[in-house]
Amino acid sequence: MDSADFADRLRAGEKLVGAWSMLSEPVAAEVLADEGLDFLVLDGEHSENTVGDLADLTRAVDAVESETAPVIRAPSSDRAAIRRLLDLGPAGIVIPQIESVTEASAAVRATQYPPAGNRGVAGGRAAGYGTDLAAYVDDANRTVATILQIETTGALSDLEEIVALDGLDAIFVGPADLSAQLGVFGDFESEPFRAALDRIVSEANAADLPVGTLATSPESVHRRFDDWGMDFLVAGTDIGFLRAGVADYQGAVESAAADSP
Repeated sequence: MDSADFADRLRAGEKLVGAWSMLSEPVAAEVLADEGLDFLVLDGEHSENTVGDLADLTRAVDAVESETAPVIRAPSSDRAAIRRLLDLGPAGIVIPQIESVTEASAAVRATQYPPAGNRGVAGGRAAGYGTDLAAYVDDANRTVATILQIETTGALSDLEEIVALDGLDAIFVGPADLSAQLGVFGDFESEPFRAALDRIVSEANAADLPVGTLATSPESVHRRFDDWGMDFLVAGTDIGFLRAGVADYQGAVESAAADSP
């Protein structure tokens, strides 16, 4: 998928479904992309992935003839980290652990070329190693999606100002971190979590901003869309798919062995 297609589909509020890639193995990313996901988030925060690993994973997704768009999650809102990852040529970037509107604004500006922001110009992979530099710089602010994670009480305090930021394309609710910060880790039906979630969705809708989150089972996909009001979902992780596949096969083998004479 062309990066502009992903950004435009996201902004249009399409119900997009992707997955999370934690493994630093391009084959795993290639296989997931071959399944035709709308996007694949390549993790740079809670994984062993280096910048080089993320570059190889991005190439693996791009090499597949499918609609899957590579999206990278940065390790933090650090401007230098964001700049290096954007130069790899992803269709979007997810920035975690936003604590305030000041941090959010700085993070968004780091994803935008001047005059809208302060992203540095370089002829990396995103710009065809320099051959498409002028065209890329001209289009990137529109075609590369910027997504901020809302998962802290600080971000909740500044939520109205954050969702109003120019250059922000979507927000992503981090349910584990948000519930932990609210003192109800993992209890997504608790009153504090649901109140925070409802407020996030309400503020995002008022700002005409798509909002997404993580779902870890087929059943929760339906609940996240229908009950939580999400616009896009990360529906599982490569490690989760691997573990579930092994468990299914192991159960089938044990059942067959027990039935054998």
